[in-house]
Amino acid sequence: METTASAGRTPDPLSQWVEEVRPTKQAPEAKAKPRVKYALPGDVAADVRKAFIGSAYMREKMVITLTRAAEAYDRKRYEEALRLGRIVCDATPGVAPVRELTGLAAYRAERWSMAKIHLRAHFTITGDPEHLPLVMDCDRANHRYRAVDKAFAELEESEPTAEVLAEGRIVMASALADQQKYTEAIELLTKAGATKQLRNPSFRHVRLWYALADIFDRSGDAVSARELFARVVIAEPDAYDAQARLAELGSTVPRKNRKRRTTSVSKKKVD
Repeated sequence: METTASAGRTPDPLSQWVEEVRPTKQAPEAKAKPRVKYALPGDVAADVRKAFIGSAYMREKMVITLTRAAEAYDRKRYEEALRLGRIVCDATPGVAPVRELTGLAAYRAERWSMAKIHLRAHFTITGDPEHLPLVMDCDRANHRYRAVDKAFAELEESEPTAEVLAEGRIVMASALADQQKYTEAIELLTKAGATKQLRNPSFRHVRLWYALADIFDRSGDAVSARELFARVVIAEPDAYDAQARLAELGSTVPRKNRKRRTTSVSKKKVD
């Protein structure tokens, strides 16, 4: 061993092992879902094509513009919907759905005078009073209270549904309250059933309760306002700002009634 070539030589230290980490294959990125193409109802598009006077190219362009307006309205881009809707309105003023869409977009954008023009035109064309409460609200926003009275009279004569009539009464009562005619406003909503206590109220009744509570609050009757705001909170806890209004009046959020007993009185034990 002493005479071998490796005698008296220290071998080189072994190199350290380095673990190789292989890159993991990444999952392919999920492809974005293709955007669903927005389309108008077939009858609305047909009405626009029939009413438009011009070339076939411009006729289809009007349909595309109205489609973009409807899509913008659904996405809550009301100014854009109003701008596009007015283009189609100028070309086809007698098409009711075009007037309706443009009027609703103007109302959402708080363009009161423009909204009144288009929604009033929709009522003239169709005779449907569905949007007359919005016409009243536009006149109320512009402090044209005589026009509110006139539109409310038209609404009552046009045989509206219960929901539409309730909305009209709410706007009319609010207009009276704006003029500090609180007694007349309270009487109008009371006759409409706004003071009825209902176990399963509909959205219409909750709206009437809130409107009457607001008028009571504005007139200085805090007790009645608290009672009605409490009803709204019990029926719909997230409705409007009823909880905040109730807290401002110095009342806590009421609890719902306990579950009633199902055992009849005749079957209870008598000591």
